[in-house]
Amino acid sequence: MKKSTSAPLCVLAGILILHANISAADPVSGTAPEDVLTELKASFSAKGAATMDRLDQSAMQKTCSEMEMTGTPLTKEQSAEIKKEALASIKRPADGKYLGDWKAGEKIAQNGRGLQSSDKAGAPNGGNCYACHNMSKAEISFGNIGPSLLHYGKEHGTGQAIQDYVWNKIYNSHSSTACSKMPRFGAAAILTEAQLKDVMALLFDPESPVNKDGTAK
Repeated sequence: MKKSTSAPLCVLAGILILHANISAADPVSGTAPEDVLTELKASFSAKGAATMDRLDQSAMQKTCSEMEMTGTPLTKEQSAEIKKEALASIKRPADGKYLGDWKAGEKIAQNGRGLQSSDKAGAPNGGNCYACHNMSKAEISFGNIGPSLLHYGKEHGTGQAIQDYVWNKIYNSHSSTACSKMPRFGAAAILTEAQLKDVMALLFDPESPVNKDGTAK
């Protein structure tokens, strides 16, 4: 059974959305944004891999939170600015090679550990990919928040353009979708460069369970 990092992060995300959306004093309680943040910081404490900096939102996170809460679409300018900043954060592999070991990538995709208060700070994180994607016929438990990635490499090929796109998407998903729900695995240092390469191999290698029918070996 995979352990998911998503539940505690989603709860905290909801709190942060509330904080980000209070742009003026609440007309009912008179609560100011800074008072909400003070209360949040008083209610949480750093433990293990869960540190207090999670309460600090970037400009992008605040903009996307406000869009989510108000239902007001981003302007073209806002969307373009978020994508531009996200793209600038992306670092290419030092050796210029995108693909690592798909077998290691499968373990990362299955692993939901990391970023929780019970996890040791500095320990390797998992990608928890199956929490949002269908990636293998052998996997009977998967999420559908994200699109199915089954046969991804087989259907899209392994050309430079598609590898560039997928690396960018995994590294910082906001580079293609301004207010993406996908974690910023590279930009937020969730996965290492080597881990990112292994996940890329899982998606593109013809021998990986993503691209082969039947049960993975």
